[in-house]
Amino acid sequence: MTVGTKGKVLVAMSGGIDSSVAAMMLHNEGYEVIGVTMKTWDYAGSGGSKKETGCCSLDSINDARILAVNHGFPHFILDIREEFGDYIIDNFVEEYLAGRTPNPCVLCNTHIKWDALLKRADQLDCEFIATGHYAQVRCENNRYVVSKGLDESKDQSYVLWGLSQDSLKRTIFPLGKYHKSEIRQMAIDSGYEELAKKSESYEICFVPDNDYRGFLRRKVEGLEERVDGGDFVLADGTVVGKHKGYPFYTVGQRKGLELAFGEPMFVTEIKPETNTVVLGKKEELDKQEMLVRNYNLIKYESLPADFEALTRIRYKDSGMMAGLKEVDGRIQAFFTQKVSAIAPGQSAVFYEGNDLVGGGFIV
Repeated sequence: MTVGTKGKVLVAMSGGIDSSVAAMMLHNEGYEVIGVTMKTWDYAGSGGSKKETGCCSLDSINDARILAVNHGFPHFILDIREEFGDYIIDNFVEEYLAGRTPNPCVLCNTHIKWDALLKRADQLDCEFIATGHYAQVRCENNRYVVSKGLDESKDQSYVLWGLSQDSLKRTIFPLGKYHKSEIRQMAIDSGYEELAKKSESYEICFVPDNDYRGFLRRKVEGLEERVDGGDFVLADGTVVGKHKGYPFYTVGQRKGLELAFGEPMFVTEIKPETNTVVLGKKEELDKQEMLVRNYNLIKYESLPADFEALTRIRYKDSGMMAGLKEVDGRIQAFFTQKVSAIAPGQSAVFYEGNDLVGGGFIV
């Protein structure tokens, strides 16, 4: 097939195996490919102790560029550090200071990466954009619907719930119908054995040492002095100890409390207004309902009546069936059984079979 006959596509290339193979696949299928690597953050400014790795490192940018040159398509670097920092990092800090556990990857996809890709795609006259996410998209009943990737162990649909119909209309997910092992073999067969051996990072890109507490301390001047020494309390208000500051704890946390109770105790609630962290037994984490804010629906324009969906409350959660209802700009979710550690700020994501119905942030 002649290159370019299937249209022009801007491919987000991190330098890793998935986006690299995605770009090669589209190029081989006859698309006119333009590669772009987005520089989202400055490692030097993060203050972390770990060596620079991941999608923003110089090595990764060079790997993406070399692959593009080898295959004869152009490659650009898109510097979005300012908008990324203003929106994603500021929100990350604000959420922890509000006693919630943020989901920066969802916000980044929705408000930064896709917007940046579509803006540059328009400038370059590209009809489509593409990423290396393990997910699928199709048009059905005049809606663009996201579904799980074929390889459920790698499925990334959870972080895509915030995408708009306008964004999905122009999005291609080349890897959605493949298993990771097949993608790795494609890289090897194309002569990129080193690419296939690259380790994958599951950390937040701007917290490469995975120490979000240290990141908060560096970002918020005087934070420790402001929040240190608050009370650990039980549900009835009984003070059982002092903590190191409410932003440094998350709902469901068990380790690092530095208290001895004779039985396991967990963080069940965070009260930023009083710098209080509530502790309880495991069963005190169990709840059967929740509210979801700032939600976005993908499969339906509005939820059908008496609608039930498999509901996931964290990335690796297997999910639980819940009845969903739209009420006053929020979604009420009623689980069929109690679920543990529903953490405000995390994403609740709804599925109908393999299809992504939508999602939002837990209140």
